[in-house]
Amino acid sequence: MADAPTCSELELDNQLCFALYSTSLMMTKVYKPLLRELGLTYPQYLAMLVLWQEDGITVSTLSKRLLTDPGSVTPLLKRLEADQLLRRQRSRQDERVVELFLTERGRAMREQARHIPSCVVNASEQSIEALAQLKNDLVKLRDKLHNRQ
Repeated sequence: MADAPTCSELELDNQLCFALYSTSLMMTKVYKPLLRELGLTYPQYLAMLVLWQEDGITVSTLSKRLLTDPGSVTPLLKRLEADQLLRRQRSRQDERVVELFLTERGRAMREQARHIPSCVVNASEQSIEALAQLKNDLVKLRDKLHNRQ
């Protein structure tokens, strides 16, 4: 049986999507033990990052910041509420809107998480400048892809 002709543009290692996907998997593995100390999953950590930046936002605003739909963040938020890191509250102006507020424990966790970014930089073995450039390039790519939808 003759070998099929190669089509390099369809080789796995030549795919940008696979480079992004596999890097994301490895990044999550780096975060996992760091977040275990806090009792957070990676998606919960992302939500907490948003809330540490802007407490009192709506579920809709949080889901937009995380580039996901509100229904997919609800189970995550219920868990954070059960862990007493935040409380969900219906808006007084519009009861259809749910607002999110950090608890004292949730605010205190920010200090406990302060070391995480430097641990990730160290694990990458890259300079802060190189990582900042990579992040900027990825954000540009993400925004271009997002705008096509």
